[in-house]
Amino acid sequence: MDIFSLLVLALIIIFVLLFFNFIPVGLWISALAAGVNVRIWTLFAMRLRRVPPSRIVLPMIKAEKAGLEVTVDKLEAHYLAGGNVDRVIDALIAAQRAEINLSFERAAAIDLAGRNVLEAVQMSVNPRVIETPEVAAVAKDGIELKAKARVTVRANIDRLVGGAGEVTIIARVGEGIVTTVGSSDSHKSVLENPDKISQTVLEKGLDAGTAFEILSIDIADVDVGRNIGAKLQIDQAEADKNIAQAKASERRFAAMAREQEMKAQVQEMRARVVEAEAEVPRAFAEALKKGKIGVMDYYQLQNIQADTAMRDAIGRGPKTSDDSGELKK
Repeated sequence: MDIFSLLVLALIIIFVLLFFNFIPVGLWISALAAGVNVRIWTLFAMRLRRVPPSRIVLPMIKAEKAGLEVTVDKLEAHYLAGGNVDRVIDALIAAQRAEINLSFERAAAIDLAGRNVLEAVQMSVNPRVIETPEVAAVAKDGIELKAKARVTVRANIDRLVGGAGEVTIIARVGEGIVTTVGSSDSHKSVLENPDKISQTVLEKGLDAGTAFEILSIDIADVDVGRNIGAKLQIDQAEADKNIAQAKASERRFAAMAREQEMKAQVQEMRARVVEAEAEVPRAFAEALKKGKIGVMDYYQLQNIQADTAMRDAIGRGPKTSDDSGELKK
């Protein structure tokens, strides 16, 4: 065998290896055996579009065996859009078995919206229970109640695109609990009939605009909390007491300031009296010197002062002694 023949043989072998490596012939044979009509050039074109043929052909085989009418172009378009082709096909099969009306376009839209379409179909068949956290509310009598609820929901396929999720359901149920307890005259009525909460919540239509349909709301637990009303009254009384004490202190300080002011005025007046009394002897001396009054006038004035002092002492009453022997008035 010459060199040219060896070169041609090598090229043929390389071409065959590249052909079988680039085109999944085994996958094509599996598709034909399953009754899926996929041309080998279609698989080659998938390679050129950077689409793994197994991601399209294997779900196509499952769909064919389940009796679903889907095309390779739809599956490939959904994959290129970033969707999960295998999950969409599984959801369609599950919906068909459960007799749920779900089209490929709807399932693809739900999947591209970021929701698990297979889980949604399963939830439509087997409802799920959502347990809310503990919600605290205060009745009109001031007693706090803490309640937990279990919400049984199932997925609403028609509202999965654009519908609110579980967080909205939990928030709306918590709002219903607070409304029911807050509008009750007594916490005892809520403890006696906890189904009031369920009735109020269900009447509000909490599943509107959500991706779920609420089947039932059950109150799992109701506990009595703090006496908020009494605590508020105590706090109010304490605040009133502090205000009254502050006002009393203000009045006391004002009275003390006035007392100090009056004492200062009295001291000033006493000082003026002492000063005036100090001028009396000088005035007498000056009057005697100038002859305006005589010596007899001076002694007569002294007698009048002594008489006045005696009458003042008599008016005060006699002094008595206490047990200690000291005299007192």
